[in-house]
Amino acid sequence: MSNYDLVVIGGGSGGVRAARIAAGHGAKVAICEEFRYGGTCVIRGCVPKKMMVYASHFHEDFEDSRHYGWNTSVDSFDWSRLIENKDKEIDRLNGIYENLLSNAGVEILYGTASLVDANTVQLTNENEQAEQQLKADKILIATGGTPYYPNVPGIEHAISSNEVFHLESQPNSAIVVGGGYIAVEFAGIFNGIGTDTTLLYRGEQILRGFDNDIRNHLSSEIVKKGIDLRLETNIEKIELDSDGRKIVTLTDGTSKTVDCVLYATGRKPNVEALNLNNAGVTLGAKGEIPVDKYSRTNVENIFAVGDVTDRIALTPVATMEGHAFADTFFGNNERFADHSNVPSAVFSQPPVGSVGLSEEHAREQFANVDTYTSEFKILKHTLTDNTERTMMKLIVDADSDKVIGAHMVGPDAAEIMQGIAIAIKAGATKADFNSTVGIHPSTAEEFCTMRTKDS
Repeated sequence: MSNYDLVVIGGGSGGVRAARIAAGHGAKVAICEEFRYGGTCVIRGCVPKKMMVYASHFHEDFEDSRHYGWNTSVDSFDWSRLIENKDKEIDRLNGIYENLLSNAGVEILYGTASLVDANTVQLTNENEQAEQQLKADKILIATGGTPYYPNVPGIEHAISSNEVFHLESQPNSAIVVGGGYIAVEFAGIFNGIGTDTTLLYRGEQILRGFDNDIRNHLSSEIVKKGIDLRLETNIEKIELDSDGRKIVTLTDGTSKTVDCVLYATGRKPNVEALNLNNAGVTLGAKGEIPVDKYSRTNVENIFAVGDVTDRIALTPVATMEGHAFADTFFGNNERFADHSNVPSAVFSQPPVGSVGLSEEHAREQFANVDTYTSEFKILKHTLTDNTERTMMKLIVDADSDKVIGAHMVGPDAAEIMQGIAIAIKAGATKADFNSTVGIHPSTAEEFCTMRTKDS
């Protein structure tokens, strides 16, 4: 039995960062992963998904280019070539993560890890045979999340975002179920590469939790691009046709036969294999691991970071939490992750960028709120037939003049919002935005020129 200062369970962004930093502080560290290092984001999430977003947007770019003098045409899309090139890049990134860990002095282990007690981790191989036990002064759980499937008849005929990256061929038609990040993004990907795409969401509008103006604007834009968006609609059952296609019966009484049904109805904490009860670790109502601001569970020496804690399910947040944990408990630098004003992006088409409070949440927390909204066609599209419109919005606490929220739908929203997020994190006021000289001509300058309050 080997002894360690820290054993990390989970080789995603949060776990890898914590392991590397702790080892850099001189700790003896082992990390356990049952699949591949890099986690959801690198292997089957943000990175390959963004590559697919790029791929799917070229068709529109090619069409727009004709108005700028290019004689372009789109003959076909090669799904297999995209998947092959994507896989090569993921292999490269997986190797980088392993090298980072190895170079930091972390012992890299493969297998399914579970708790024997509060100080012992058991590693089991793919044949479910126990291989070794690891003794640890501290244990960090960073196992992330896993797709959630509702109890729908025929759900076995659907796939999740895990499997979509490995489809052997492009579906000619698809139904995407859900209204969050993943659903909206994959609806845009399928639609962009020419798949007949239907997006179903049981709620009244997509992207619950985002500013309502942003939600409504994006909804109208994706419909203009050809997505069949059906709100307040769900699936009753899925049946397999004789040709392998899926016959989908909807709650509105209609049915649709498609090649692919992708469920993106949320993710749940990945805790089932951990045997947390052996160590006395308690779970929350959603199966998450509750932690304090230092990422400590109810057990003194067991910690958790990332999606498994159900705080903010974003890769950079997990990385931030893992780094803060390692600095605090191994680097003699007590600190905790700050979850305020975390920026986010939805790589829909057009994309969304957001930081701070929505108008709705701002009015719940502040007595006097001013909003500034601008909607326009960007310069690039003035020479084209593209009808896409961009929206920008600022939320201001009228009493202090501080900007407490910024939101955007439009090209480069994520790139623009990163800079705006720094300003809001630093406490910038609307007067600061007004006095900043805009970069002209650019889309981003609009955040500096909005002067008229919304009525």
